Amino acid sequence: MSQNETPEGVDQQAAVAAQVRDDIVAGRTALGIELGSTRIKACLIGPDSAPIAAGGHEWENQFVDRRWTYSLEDVWSGLQAAYASLVADVEERYGVTPTTFGALGVSAMMHGYLAFDASDELLVPFRTWRNTSTGPASAELSQLLGHNIPLRWSIAHLYQALLDDEPHVPQISFVTTLAGYVHWRLTGEKVLGVGDASGMFPIDTGSRDYDARMLDQFDTLVADRRPGTRLVDLLPAVRLAGQDAGRLTAQGAALLDPTGTLTAGVPLCPPEGDAGTGMVATNSVAPRTANISVGTSIFAMVVLEKPLTQVHDELDLVTTPSGDLVAMVHCNNGASELAEWADVFGRFATALGHPSSPDDVFGALLREALDGDADGGGLLAYNYLSGEPITGLAEGRPLFVRTPDSRLTLANFMRTQVYGAFGTLSLGMRVLAAEGVELDAMFAHGGLFRTAGVAQRLLAAAVGAPVAVGSAAGEGGAWGIAVLAAYLEHAAEQDLGTYLAERVFGEAQIDVVAPDPQDVRGFAAYLDRYEAGLAIERAAADAI
Repeated sequence: MSQNETPEGVDQQAAVAAQVRDDIVAGRTALGIELGSTRIKACLIGPDSAPIAAGGHEWENQFVDRRWTYSLEDVWSGLQAAYASLVADVEERYGVTPTTFGALGVSAMMHGYLAFDASDELLVPFRTWRNTSTGPASAELSQLLGHNIPLRWSIAHLYQALLDDEPHVPQISFVTTLAGYVHWRLTGEKVLGVGDASGMFPIDTGSRDYDARMLDQFDTLVADRRPGTRLVDLLPAVRLAGQDAGRLTAQGAALLDPTGTLTAGVPLCPPEGDAGTGMVATNSVAPRTANISVGTSIFAMVVLEKPLTQVHDELDLVTTPSGDLVAMVHCNNGASELAEWADVFGRFATALGHPSSPDDVFGALLREALDGDADGGGLLAYNYLSGEPITGLAEGRPLFVRTPDSRLTLANFMRTQVYGAFGTLSLGMRVLAAEGVELDAMFAHGGLFRTAGVAQRLLAAAVGAPVAVGSAAGEGGAWGIAVLAAYLEHAAEQDLGTYLAERVFGEAQIDVVAPDPQDVRGFAAYLDRYEAGLAIERAAADAI
């Protein structure tokens, strides 16, 4: 017993652990699994929605035949590894092995293209949201439907394949997202949460289903190329948060847990995209709330009080997991370039004989950014590992640029790298500001915010609004989809917004940082350089 622990404190900890153990054995828990761009995370929560165990597995996309993809073999080996990691964490913490859960949910990167034939065979490798080869389809559909159809949306991928006369198109029987695919294999149900579905095809927020008028327009458009096509027959059925979405089958249980310990019958919530789980994880499902998720990509979700006055190329219109209208500013490139630089500096520390953990290196570098000049000292950074539709770039080239009179210090370098991660997002947020959209606060989540006070403060300067970070900021979407799974039991009693506000976040600790005027002026100066320097980025993409 340590000097700071009293017998009463030890007894209380033991009592809490015993209660959690009982909840695990009795299945009074909810499991959330999210397939992110670089990590598959599993989060187990108790009846109070607090995380009680976690697991994870690192993975990476591949650039094959000039397309970003993940193999389905990697999907399942990664899911199994993440689940096994969570089970090991439960066993180590509580001395029991879970055999069932009160509910389960699956989330993943939105958009992309997974097409199957009538025998449920994958027709072409998974095309992720990161691919930007759908320009003609995106432009034509946006004009036809009067609704912005971004390059990464599933319908853009489908129509581009049809325009290109790809041989697999006549065989398509079903198209879904990554979350929808995993859910289907676990339950046998071809369904999708409305938030994820809204990144496949536009949603009518009145019916909270695919827009019937736009479905008819699409069917008419492709009638000559593919007679008899009914797009609605190819898409997963739409489900709202709290609605029944099937149960874990014996085959699904074996896919997730090859040891055979996990039993069938667990109810699943509708599968959702990472945007929807980010809204849940930050209590941002009500009008005038918004959240920002920072990972491989970075996106802001703003729940609207009313429709926008016009179509904007910079904005997606999607929905919350309950079907309410959301404006989404999505940037293909987020924190990956920051992570690359952290690896370089981590290796440098090791070479000097001072090896440090990745989290320690990342934290030290981020904290250094606070000592930089407000405008980054005249430096300029682009985090474009892939194309960036908001700035009109089909391909990306990571760049760091300085002039002879700029101030190259570690602090300025790191501030510039963080600013670079938020640059494209800030350009998109300008469009919302011009529409008169007002926010009470931005809630931020993602691993970048585990280092307290740094990214949060600089993000507040970039978006010109207070930024709030909660204690679960680093848990992200895996926790969000676990909360959606737990909501199944309460949906008949409360709407999702009330459930989150009262049952999940009622006693949550939230740290809010207002924009610092000096940082705001500094970021504005940086963003002017950023816009002017896009010519360098375009030249690099054309030349290399």
